[in-house]
Amino acid sequence: MPKRRAAVKRLRVDKKRHQRNLIIKREIKKALKKFQALFLAKNLTEAKASLGKIYSLLDKAAQKKIMHPNTANRKKSRLASKVSKAA
Repeated sequence: MPKRRAAVKRLRVDKKRHQRNLIIKREIKKALKKFQALFLAKNLTEAKASLGKIYSLLDKAAQKKIMHPNTANRKKSRLASKVSKAA
């Protein structure tokens, strides 16, 4: 357990940020699973519609440093190529 006041505060802040990061990551995973289910069900119109939300979530995560920007861009690129190949 930290002894200094600044270290105690840092611990508190880190806990809050960790919780926020987990919530955002969980939301991204849910959106990706929903997209995957739509894609496997050959429901391409709805899958394309859900891409916008996924892009938004990935961009926000990259902006808040929850995910590296290159990782977010790579995921977006792979999803887009998957949809374009199927179409």
